[in-house]
Amino acid sequence: MFGRLGITEIIIILAILIFLFGARKIPELARGMGLGIKEFKKGLDEGTKDEPEEAEPGEVSEKQE
Repeated sequence: MFGRLGITEIIIILAILIFLFGARKIPELARGMGLGIKEFKKGLDEGTKDEPEEAEPGEVSEKQE
């Protein structure tokens, strides 16, 4: 529907962002988004480490002995 963005569209979007947020706020917003993504990925990694690995159907796990 939207296709590829050309240089004109990108410049218009950037101009609107600068108009709405101001030139000083944009780096702060980008930094906050980066930290949020970093924390989200860290949480995903920690979630997979905490889950115990499931044994194969034919194997006996330590808890079942």
